[in-house]
Formats: sequence, structure tokens, C-alpha cells
Amino acid sequence: MEPAFMKKKPRGIALPEWASQITALRERLRINQAGFARRLECSAMTISRWERGLLQPSAEHFVQLGNLGGETEAWFFWEMAGIEAAKMVQALSGASRKKRPNVPRLEMARAGAAAINPEKVPHVVGLPLLNAVIGAHGSAGDKRSLRTIPATEIIGAPVSWCPNPTYTSLLRVKGHSMEPLIRHGDILAVDSFQIDRAQLYGKVVISSGKTGLCVSRLRHYDTLDVLEAENREYDPVVLNKSSGWRIVGKVLWWISAAP
Repeated sequence: MEPAFMKKKPRGIALPEWASQITALRERLRINQAGFARRLECSAMTISRWERGLLQPSAEHFVQLGNLGGETEAWFFWEMAGIEAAKMVQALSGASRKKRPNVPRLEMARAGAAAINPEKVPHVVGLPLLNAVIGAHGSAGDKRSLRTIPATEIIGAPVSWCPNPTYTSLLRVKGHSMEPLIRHGDILAVDSFQIDRAQLYGKVVISSGKTGLCVSRLRHYDTLDVLEAENREYDPVVLNKSSGWRIVGKVLWWISAAP
């Protein structure tokens, strides 16, 4: 006998609007249910049940769906989470993750006698500095999802530095195992759209596991994917189902304070 959760929706019964909207969003992003599940940190079966109207997403998942959607989709999903539009705008200081605030024009710095031509300054995007820390390899980091951590301020960065600006956020590092490359207190720019391991070998990545968010370098050895510290005195971590670690973003660049 087929389990109840595997039964198809009876013909003639309309799907809930949220189910249709979820399917439309996934198809617009051109990813399958498994890929969509990885973005939302759930299972492919859960996505299937959502799209068939058999299971309504939690408030947290509706928020995450809103973060992935366009402006109209975002407000639909956020309202399904019980968030009032006016309060959302106030909480985000007038900017959603899909629409960055306008960064104020800054005073142009002078180097020598020549002033920089404002017309030649590259466009900038506002990136949220999240109220959380990433642990250097072997150190404990924040245990929340990147999509649910609130921002403390917005920092401007050239758009050319951010291939996926709506998926890019800033976090501060805690720990010393990635030195001298990345130091304690540095601010990392993290692109949570780039999570395909095959495209990230040799790159600095952010992973999530039992000790929270962690910054490491991803290596591939024969059949193994491994997270390593720059300081080889720290033990590597094998990426597999039993370890519980998974990639949640690529480190694009980082900012260090002057010594």
C-alpha cells in the first residue's frame, strides 16, 4: 500500500496558490527539485510535497523562498510567512535581499594632484554585513542559515566583485587556522549561489556542519572531497553524508584591517 505522503493530488482539486508559486519560482530559476532543495536546506521529497500541495512550507522556508524570488514573488512568500510588508521594509532599512539600497555618493579621494572622475567610478552594490561570525577551520561559527541571519549594516562594493549580488553577503571571521591567508577579524564576501563542488575545487569556501559556519579550502583527492585549513596543523574534514558537512557558499574576496 502506498504511503499517504506519496499519494498524488486527486484530479479536479486545485492546488494552493503557494504550491503553484513554488513550482513557478523553481522553473524560472531553471533548477530541478534536488538543486532547489539544496538551496533551501531541505530534502527533494519536501520540495515535491510542497509543489503537489501536500505540505505547506514553514514560515522560515517561506522567508527563504522570498529571498530567492523576484520582487512580486518575494512579497507573496514573505506575506505567507506572516510578515507585513511595512514591517519588512522597516526591518531591512528599505531594502530586500533582491533589491539593494542605493549607496550614497561618497567623497572622491585624491591621490596626488589629480581628482578621480566620478563618472568613471564603477557601479556599486550594497552588501549586508551579517550579525554573525564564520569560524576559521576548526573553530566554531554561527549555527544559523546564511539566509536567516539579520544584517547590522550595508557596505558598498563594486558590482564587478559580485557575480551574484543578490546572493552575496559579508561575515566576519573568528579564529587563526586560515592564516596567513585569512586572519582573525577579516570580513569575507560570501556568494551562496555558488555551491557546486565540482566548480570549487581549490577555492576557499564556506561550509556548514555540527560546529556551525566554517571557512576552509576545498580539495579533491581521488574520490574524496576534503575541507582543509591553510595551517596544516589542523585536521582536515571529509565531505560526505556521515560527516554532516556541506558547502553553502564560495568566498569571493575579503577585507583585512591594516596591521
